[in-house]
Amino acid sequence: MDFPNVSTVTKFQLLGFQNLPEWQTLLFAIFLFIYFLTVTGNVVIIAVVSQDQQLHSPMYTFLKHLSFLEIWYTSTTVPLLLANLLSQGQAISFPACIAQLYFFVFFGATECFLLVMMAYDRYLAICIPLRYTFLMSPEICTKLVAVSWLTGFGTGFLPSVMISKLDFCGPNQINHFFCDLPPLMQLSCSSVHITEMVIFILSIAVLCLCFLLTLVSYLFIVSSVLRIPSISGRVKTFSTCGSHLAVVMIYYGTMISMYIRPNAHLSPEISKVISVFYTVITPLLNPVIYSLRNKDFKEAVRKVIRRNFGLYGVRVKESFFIR
Repeated sequence: MDFPNVSTVTKFQLLGFQNLPEWQTLLFAIFLFIYFLTVTGNVVIIAVVSQDQQLHSPMYTFLKHLSFLEIWYTSTTVPLLLANLLSQGQAISFPACIAQLYFFVFFGATECFLLVMMAYDRYLAICIPLRYTFLMSPEICTKLVAVSWLTGFGTGFLPSVMISKLDFCGPNQINHFFCDLPPLMQLSCSSVHITEMVIFILSIAVLCLCFLLTLVSYLFIVSSVLRIPSISGRVKTFSTCGSHLAVVMIYYGTMISMYIRPNAHLSPEISKVISVFYTVITPLLNPVIYSLRNKDFKEAVRKVIRRNFGLYGVRVKESFFIR
């Protein structure tokens, strides 16, 4: 299709939540608070796991990488969202938009792969405990983490390249708070049929496959837990697994509803609300669910605090009395 006398778009304007002008200040405060808690919580997890020798196990290695990932994943979108709420429509250049899209897909896909690896690790620990140290050795754990990062790194290229090859002739207003795939394709003045189908197939391959593998792992875990004779043991394990599954369902459910729906378009307002769940909410829930509910981790936090601050407090008191 030819569009004579049109100019190529060199930048986009992110509309964000301009349809809610009276809520801008409140939304800014809420998202800033959540972003602060997310970054702080994940930094604490990385610091504690790195300092405590007892947490140098495959499970906590995966958790440390997930926390590192969540910091960058949420930082890909939330700072721009906050700037948008302050400036009433943030402009972003075309190359920066494509870069944001790439890192969003990269980190999002990597999280899917890491969640699969974490579910597999728990399956081995609960269902095959006698062979766990052999099947999940430090070397195997390192390889699984590397595969997750490298696969996610490669996953981001195809959709970013295909979107960058589309023609954008105007308008240049993206009715979203970041450069996401559906709103960008809606703005293109060229045919997006092939791009939509490729992204649809890629989404199925990543989201549905990872979700099914994670779900199967937890089904085996639940089946194994049901055979535990102790009622308190079953309740404790079910509580932990239920929390993990809740986060997994929120993350995958919202992502699948956004990207696995060919020839169907949600309203921009609903799309933005759904996107908030997997870009803002789940990065905050992961540190809470995977660590703060963990007894060993909480004990490690106490030890780190006593080691780093308790001794300092004694020294302060001693110097005070010496004076």
